[in-house]
Amino acid sequence: MTCIFRRVLLMLLVAAPALAADWPQWRGPAGTGVSDEQDLPVVWTEARGIVWKCDLPQWGTSTPAIWGQDIFLTSHTDGNKLLLACIDKAKGEIKWTREIGSGEAARKTPEKRGAQKFHEIQNLASPSPVTDGKTVVVDFGNGDLAAFDFAGKELWKRNLQDDYGAYTIWWGHANSPVLYGGLVINVCMQDSLADLRDKPVESYLVAHDLRTGKERWKVVRTTKAKSEECDAYTTPVLARRGERTELIVMGGNQLDAYDPVTGKQLWFLEGLVGGRTVTGPTIADECVLATRGMKKDLVCVKPTQDGELSARNIAWEVKAGTPDTCCPVVANGLVFTITDDGIAKCYDLPTGHVQWTERLKGGYKASPIAANGRIYFLSTDGVCTVISASSRFDKLTENKLDDTFIASPAASDGKLYLRGKKSLYCVGR
Repeated sequence: MTCIFRRVLLMLLVAAPALAADWPQWRGPAGTGVSDEQDLPVVWTEARGIVWKCDLPQWGTSTPAIWGQDIFLTSHTDGNKLLLACIDKAKGEIKWTREIGSGEAARKTPEKRGAQKFHEIQNLASPSPVTDGKTVVVDFGNGDLAAFDFAGKELWKRNLQDDYGAYTIWWGHANSPVLYGGLVINVCMQDSLADLRDKPVESYLVAHDLRTGKERWKVVRTTKAKSEECDAYTTPVLARRGERTELIVMGGNQLDAYDPVTGKQLWFLEGLVGGRTVTGPTIADECVLATRGMKKDLVCVKPTQDGELSARNIAWEVKAGTPDTCCPVVANGLVFTITDDGIAKCYDLPTGHVQWTERLKGGYKASPIAANGRIYFLSTDGVCTVISASSRFDKLTENKLDDTFIASPAASDGKLYLRGKKSLYCVGR
């Protein structure tokens, strides 16, 4: 028996009982990619460890939202239909689908500012659904925003492009909505076209009533970014600081926070110049981790006051081998990142010191998740590398599935849910 399988067998024998948990939104309960699950699988193949495999209406890159026995995900079919599907968590069967709307995703072409175009790996079903256990909200790259109950009844629907103007983000709207205090909050960060027209295009945050869909507040998000630097595909994260909750947003060369109840800006840090931003912010302890766009610096920010922050609020930053797409994840006081071409790194959270650097197999778009002392890195070609959440590189396994994976993993009830282009996999022990 090899050392690697001895280690895996030991973990199987001593694992604590599973603690069931929901995965209600992009990157899990706190939006950080961290799961409290204690009994997630470590080893699987197409022939082993697959609880079920559900063929999907093709295709989409949104991460599933999971609550109780229901799994929700969105798809943009080859016939240009935008769908919400509800899947039975126990059986792996589609319970119902609802057509939200339709639309075409212009494929990647030479840049033409002012119009959305989508990469080959992306379409209108990029934003992930979100749920509070009673209502599920979906958002699509054509601006459709809609809410349904768990039986599939449409509660309300509106279109953000109709309400607030056509999207001018270069490579397609992909920001996922978040829920707070009975509100659905969306962010749109896009090219202002300020050099091309008298009235610049606004980037904005907007909140709608979860029950009725009526607008509750809207604020313009102003930055000093220009052209494609204005674009961000990031999802806000909610963080508790002191006695209040903050909605933290990264993009347009700026990191800032808002009151999720009113939309009032609380603090902001300008000058994080990089470019269009895909990697979203992550919170841990008193820190906000964010990457300047276009693979520039990874920064650790400590917001100690309201208003304008300065370089003094940057605890540390690193310049080389930073992620362009995948969000960082934090476990055991360590920060784990992966670049699009597979360079994994581990940093000490308090200091930013590099603990190790390793190349993993494949290319990466999915953000890693952390659970029970392990980190899961899922490549686009289906290789999931599982490592210990340790300051020493300790690879436990490599697992391979026969699909293409852009969506980030979800974890619930002792199982992993991996959304491929063709199928949704439920992986268990």
